[in-house]
Amino acid sequence: MLWTLIRHHLRPYLPHVAAVAVLQLATVLATLYLPSLNADIIDNGVATGDTDYIWRVGGLMLLVAMVQLITAIASVWFGARVSMGMGRDIRRSIYTRVDRFSSEEMARYGAPTLITRATNDVQQVQMLVLMTLNFMVMVPIMSIGGIIMAIQEDPGLSWLVWVSVPLRC
Repeated sequence: MLWTLIRHHLRPYLPHVAAVAVLQLATVLATLYLPSLNADIIDNGVATGDTDYIWRVGGLMLLVAMVQLITAIASVWFGARVSMGMGRDIRRSIYTRVDRFSSEEMARYGAPTLITRATNDVQQVQMLVLMTLNFMVMVPIMSIGGIIMAIQEDPGLSWLVWVSVPLRC
């Protein structure tokens, strides 16, 4: 029932959902790239004493961090727009349906129950959608990206990540 409700009311917002997925991908890629840049600074800048290299790669790190920040904020913004719009649409559907109730149906359900359904229950669905878009989309991307990075860094030890990441998720 919940899945049908969400799927039906989420359909008009599919472009926004796609934007959330793309922005989350960019955020995760930036997040995973920063430690590599840090290691590069240490290996090629600090170890050799090349101050210009440290400044260059440090500037690149700052740029990547800004991209990460902007994409994360935009992702949360699009996710919030989707969940708020969907909540509004569900409330409108509930109000339209309740408005057609007969006096008997209105007495059977009662005003407090109908008010709760139109407010608290819809808010819970909104929060589910918001959290799903902002966190559940990021987890598989981060998991796959972390495994790929582990294989690139040390294929011999990457089996630890292969085992631990699925267990943690």
